[in-house]
Amino acid sequence: MTLHRDGGGAPPGRTVEAELKAVVRDPAAVRARLRALAGPGRAEVYRDTYYDLPDGSLARGDRELRLRTVTGPAGSRTLLTWKDARLDAVSGAKPEAETAVADPAGTAAVLHGLGYRPALAFEKHCRNHPLRRDGRELLATLVEVPELTGIFLEVETVCGEDELPAALAAVRGVLAELGVPPADLTAEAYTDAVAAARGRSGGA
Repeated sequence: MTLHRDGGGAPPGRTVEAELKAVVRDPAAVRARLRALAGPGRAEVYRDTYYDLPDGSLARGDRELRLRTVTGPAGSRTLLTWKDARLDAVSGAKPEAETAVADPAGTAAVLHGLGYRPALAFEKHCRNHPLRRDGRELLATLVEVPELTGIFLEVETVCGEDELPAALAAVRGVLAELGVPPADLTAEAYTDAVAAARGRSGGA
């Protein structure tokens, strides 16, 4: 998630990432609708490393600890993100905390010192389109993962736990505007898809 979380407008209590992801069946049409709704967007590459304890207990508990470096026209930035277990099985919405990192190597060393080890690393090639609906900031992102087949669309926003139904309704509204039907939604995580692809290819 790359929407802003700090500042006076942040929701009280735990912040939740309300997101839906879909398989894009007609990339040209979705790109055209995105440009019409939110302009040309910005191209960025996400380099993600997911950490876990040696016993894999974070993954088993549906929790994530991620170090992400985002590279785009404005330069690079790194974020450390914690995601708790999902609150909603259909959307996969999770409570999330995220902070900017000034020293990625130092942060990786701290995680290592705390007992965490890299469990999975991969890239996402993204075009991000910020937009507003019903007074809410949303982000629509076209995603390609070099190891996976196809193009994906993520639409997301941040909210408080009690706002989750309304936030997901706003997300679904944007998907409808983009011509993406509910049948094209997928709950499969990129981490699971990449791990499965590497297993099929015999990769590490």
